[in-house]
Amino acid sequence: MSARDFTQLTELFPDEVVTHSYVQDIALPGVGGAPGAGTLALITLDNGLDHRRPTTLGPNTLVELGTVLEAQRDRAARGEITGVAVTGKPFFLAAGADLSAVKGLKDRDAGRLMARLGHDVYSTLNNLGVPSFVFINGMALGGGLELALNATYRTVSSGAGALGLPEAFLGLVPGWGGVYLLPRLIGPANAVKVMIENPLANNRTLSGPAAFRLGLADALFEPADFVEQSVDWAARVLAGAEAVSRPNAVAAPLSAEDSAAWDAAVAHAREVVEARTSNAAPAPARVIELLEKGKHFTKAESFAAEDDALAELITTPQFRDTVYAFLDLVQKRGKRPAGAPDATLARPVTKVGVVGAGLMAGQFALLFARQLKVPVVLTDIDRERVDRGVAHVHGEVDKLLAKGRISPDAANRTKALVTGSVSKDAFADADFVIEAVFEELDIKKQVFAEVEAVVSPECILATNTSSLSVTAMAADLKHPERLVGFHFFNPVALMPLLEIVRAPKTDDAVLATAFATAKALRKTAVLVKDAPAFVVNRVLLRLMGEVSRAFDEGTEAHTADTALRPMGLPMTPFTLLAMVGLPVAQHVTESMHAAFGDRIAVSANLQALIDAGKKGLWETAADGSRSVPADTLALLTFGNTPSTGEEVLRRTQDALAEEIGLMLAEGVVAGPEDIDLCMVLGAGWPMHLGGITPYLDRTGASQRVNGRPFHAA
Repeated sequence: MSARDFTQLTELFPDEVVTHSYVQDIALPGVGGAPGAGTLALITLDNGLDHRRPTTLGPNTLVELGTVLEAQRDRAARGEITGVAVTGKPFFLAAGADLSAVKGLKDRDAGRLMARLGHDVYSTLNNLGVPSFVFINGMALGGGLELALNATYRTVSSGAGALGLPEAFLGLVPGWGGVYLLPRLIGPANAVKVMIENPLANNRTLSGPAAFRLGLADALFEPADFVEQSVDWAARVLAGAEAVSRPNAVAAPLSAEDSAAWDAAVAHAREVVEARTSNAAPAPARVIELLEKGKHFTKAESFAAEDDALAELITTPQFRDTVYAFLDLVQKRGKRPAGAPDATLARPVTKVGVVGAGLMAGQFALLFARQLKVPVVLTDIDRERVDRGVAHVHGEVDKLLAKGRISPDAANRTKALVTGSVSKDAFADADFVIEAVFEELDIKKQVFAEVEAVVSPECILATNTSSLSVTAMAADLKHPERLVGFHFFNPVALMPLLEIVRAPKTDDAVLATAFATAKALRKTAVLVKDAPAFVVNRVLLRLMGEVSRAFDEGTEAHTADTALRPMGLPMTPFTLLAMVGLPVAQHVTESMHAAFGDRIAVSANLQALIDAGKKGLWETAADGSRSVPADTLALLTFGNTPSTGEEVLRRTQDALAEEIGLMLAEGVVAGPEDIDLCMVLGAGWPMHLGGITPYLDRTGASQRVNGRPFHAA
């Protein structure tokens, strides 16, 4: 087929922001004194917008690219060109398929047509009659990376970021050749890393150097003259002066060793999906199925299977839910936070103070130093604690350097920015001071009184409290308007959410600076009202509390802990309790019980575990099996009204619907979308469920409890 034969599809998207394909002929230089290697047709993908709007691949974009490639194929047949290369506008190759377009496909036939269009266009790139190149100059996600995989050769910029195949995360499969081409190019184990492990690890991506090390690209060049270096490299390849080595590649027929490695990679992928989604999401399983069957597929057979899978998944509720969570929440609402004041009110932050020098304080210091690139000073009550804290931060920088995630120069600069002091006088010229001390109101109030005595009137004071009243902390300050809640999630470097808490007297300039600082830290900030436990912890504690209540009533431990498996949460409630720490969980629960009464129950069994020094309920054996030890059971007392797993799930759904309904009535956030965003980014709520409030609508819990859904149909 020709790209022009897909007008049935393109007509469905008259408002698509088209990424155009611009062609430039480049005379290739000679190599080793030989004449030039002919003419390279360089295609640049550009949507005509600035760096804030990535290039995407909608139907009209693909038809234009396909038409341009077909013209180059004709030119190659006439001997006018010796190669074709594709690159992108600055910072982007392509950010993948246009999700706004894909979510508009209403039936399987349209979905299959979209899949076939991508395969048709990309297959043309692979069958031009001359070698094809893709110069990966920047972001290359999903269909953007698959475009590169379909070329004969690839180069990548050392400055490129965000390379990957995130489809399993988005509710799809790599549907334009990725499942077939990637394991053959970089080996099946590496392919599982790119197609399964990274997407299910909060959509982790690869840098240019990391992609090169895996074998995704054949050459790595610096960004300053990346296209020029890539063109010169292409000339050497075409002249036969550059040998291309692909040590990770596998080819048919598979050797016994490669066949075993393929099977092992599939088995590992299943383990990852089970651990991270409890097999509740259909897309990762479909990727694995294609990978497993594709071991012996021809390219045509694999592409046909990809077409079928993509057509099916595009029409599933899970894909629509994922698009809501990823596109509408993370990409749109997360970048335009509801209730944030005018950004022009923000004040510059040129020095940061951190009260405390423990592990959390160290995480703050490293994040502020790396992202803001400003001096950060830690304080604590004695020199030993301060020195230990600074040394820990420096050690973390050394780990980043050893992993190649930071350059030697950047490592030295970051270390130099982080210092320590036993006196809060070191905060005198700070613009932003955040506390990382014990979660006790009186302690935090004392800290802020001491800090306020030495800082300027304009210095912002921030608390990382997870549950205490910001209003109460500000009550005795001379300038209560300067205090703001700035609640990170642990681990600080990885968790993308920041709950920004506005107390009644927090002023707009302080709040604007908090949002600007969050953005500079590369965090997604959500404005929340000063209410106990804010959003994420309040929802999670209600969830865990309902499961704990069922356990205390006599429900068997395994039944209670696995009852929420259909939600596909990243970990079970009792596992989460152990990770948070039983004393911490009990402390926050007691605070919430004081605020909300018996709706948030304080578990006597949990207190018994804490008193006995237990770290959690489960004990894991050498074979991975889990049980509750007899001495642990002996500490506990139970009722005689056990529940089934289905009953625990339903009562938890109803409890969540009640709590979120109350939070919205209290005005904790602007709308249910903000609770969804907080839970996705702060608690790992599964993307395929679309957000916690749509999930509660679908299960009927919001109607049962509140008499209406959170979202209009």
